[in-house]
Amino acid sequence: MLNNSGEEERRLVLGVARSANDNAWRERLSPTDTRNAMAIAQMHGLPDVLARVLAARGVVADQAADFLAPSIKNLMPDPSRLVDLDDAVMRVADAIQGDRKIAIFGDYDVDGATSSAIFAKYLQWLGQDPVIHIPDRIIEGYGPNGPAIEHLHQSGAELLVTLDCGSTSFEAFETARKLDLDVVVIDHHQVGETLPEVVALVNPNRQDDLSGQEHLAAVGVTFLFLVGLNRELRRRGAFQNGQQPDLMSLLDLVALGTVCDVVPLRGLNRAYVTRGLAVMHQRRNYGLTALADVARVSGRPAPYHLGFLIGPRINAGGRIGDAALGARLLTTEDPHEARALAERLDQLNSERQTMEALMLEQAGAEAVAAIEQRDPSVLLTGSEDWHPGIVGLIASRLKEAHRRPAFAISFDETGKGTGSGRSIPGVDLGKAVRQAVEDGLLEKGGGHAMAAGLTVHRDKASDLEAFFNETLQADVDAATAHREIKVDAALTATGATLDLMELLEKAGPYGAGHSEPVFAFPAHRVTFADVVGKGHVRATLAAGDGSTLKAICFKADDKPHGKMLLEGRGRNLHVSGSLSIDTWQGTPKVQLRILDVADPQKSRH
Repeated sequence: MLNNSGEEERRLVLGVARSANDNAWRERLSPTDTRNAMAIAQMHGLPDVLARVLAARGVVADQAADFLAPSIKNLMPDPSRLVDLDDAVMRVADAIQGDRKIAIFGDYDVDGATSSAIFAKYLQWLGQDPVIHIPDRIIEGYGPNGPAIEHLHQSGAELLVTLDCGSTSFEAFETARKLDLDVVVIDHHQVGETLPEVVALVNPNRQDDLSGQEHLAAVGVTFLFLVGLNRELRRRGAFQNGQQPDLMSLLDLVALGTVCDVVPLRGLNRAYVTRGLAVMHQRRNYGLTALADVARVSGRPAPYHLGFLIGPRINAGGRIGDAALGARLLTTEDPHEARALAERLDQLNSERQTMEALMLEQAGAEAVAAIEQRDPSVLLTGSEDWHPGIVGLIASRLKEAHRRPAFAISFDETGKGTGSGRSIPGVDLGKAVRQAVEDGLLEKGGGHAMAAGLTVHRDKASDLEAFFNETLQADVDAATAHREIKVDAALTATGATLDLMELLEKAGPYGAGHSEPVFAFPAHRVTFADVVGKGHVRATLAAGDGSTLKAICFKADDKPHGKMLLEGRGRNLHVSGSLSIDTWQGTPKVQLRILDVADPQKSRH
């Protein structure tokens, strides 16, 4: 019988114990998963590679058929199971039928923009003219605030609905109460036991909610709310004289917000995204279509396009420009306005990329110096020269580069710092931030396990770093003890076909909590490798039978795996990565997105 070390050795893929990026390559499937994969293949007549992908993601044989065809109808719960949803529905339905003006207050990220857009479009279908307020990230900060609520009230709003925010807005809603302005909150962020006094607070993450929908993004919760609202208005006879709103046509926006908020693509979320991508392909939303065009999205849309091409452009408005641009773009019915807004967001995204590069250079140097001097478990970087709208991106880059939680903080001239943190699996950053608030180290802060925001004075920055390292060191050590890439199967360039991609798409869409399949390509010769674009490495890999596969390695010209590719022209290398379809001039071809590289002669130790 194998001991633990023998078992780990047996599960190595291609014997790679140490890759260019210092990873071990291990089989994603356990022995139990492998048996389950065989059962899936035999019971449903599916190819082995698809059965392995399904089994590795927790699908059992008798669930495979339903998993491959996720249905919103089958997966959607009764909206009334969410605490306070019926109260929210009744209040909004009364406002609609009483022709009362409704104000929407959304968050400044993609989840907030899409939540605001689907609710606004629904109200517009019913003849309403809602006002949307998206707060300025720098001036107003996150969530509802008193001055904005006063302004909305003065503009005639008789009901305020907050989306993707509001669960902890005690002071702001006290202002609303004094103005006799009713408030309905639709949110998904983690909250404590005490909640603000509002007409209804719909949040599947509130502690008394047992609906089981805590994995939904705010836009997913908002869509559930609209299903309940539509049902109530239909019960009241509101659609007798006209066609009722087409909720399913909003799923392209639901998919966008779901993917960009990086919630697990399981259950209802997976159905949202599967159906939403199909709606998006129909190009019915003028704003989304225009943004896809300026982002040069080709072929059928995929989660990758949403998360890395479309989402960042919407976020650019909230980070360094006008935070309301995204919601305006997604709600416009004017194709010319849509094109103008999309081009503006594309321009802002380019400016954001330039600013990010300069900030990252400074933050990277600070992080390296900290690691050399004291090797902290949690990185804490900051500067007076950084734009507060971009610190979250810097934290994410630092986390990826150094494989540990990281914070980036923008300080103003008074020493007040606005920061954002990103974590690694197994380390709950939001919990640590909330504890730091209770301990008086932070003026305010919150978040969830993988991301958090905070406000701290520079005088307390060193104490905060010490607190994070003391609190999280054990979790970080445990999370980083084994660096590995999990591989679904081994392939050759010959097997990377469009037919295979069609099979893999059936098990998608892939994203958070439902990771893209990773394949290992053994001893493929690097026939071409060069730097393209902004530090990307493009390569061509050849199998032993002469078949070739185009590959791209993003932002890797200065990374170990990128350097190994560039220096490995003419040599055989093990390569691992995920497959995608690259459509050029209307012709689809399979492309490998390289994650890691290993030298067959040096990777077994």
